[in-house]
Amino acid sequence: MNRDERRGKRESLKGRLKEAAGVLTDDKDLEQRGAEERARGETRETLGRARRKAGEAIEDLGKKIKR
Repeated sequence: MNRDERRGKRESLKGRLKEAAGVLTDDKDLEQRGAEERARGETRETLGRARRKAGEAIEDLGKKIKR
């Protein structure tokens, strides 16, 4: 897991907590901010995962070429 994946998970979790707090307190603004933060976190995590997978594919290709 790379840095972007970890940051994305953390941001997504914070967003989920804010979203839940907004629902519990009937604060639509907090709920909306939480949803936006959760979405940003999920996007960052997905991009981090894609970057890691691309890096792994390049490393595998490099190993196959060396043979």
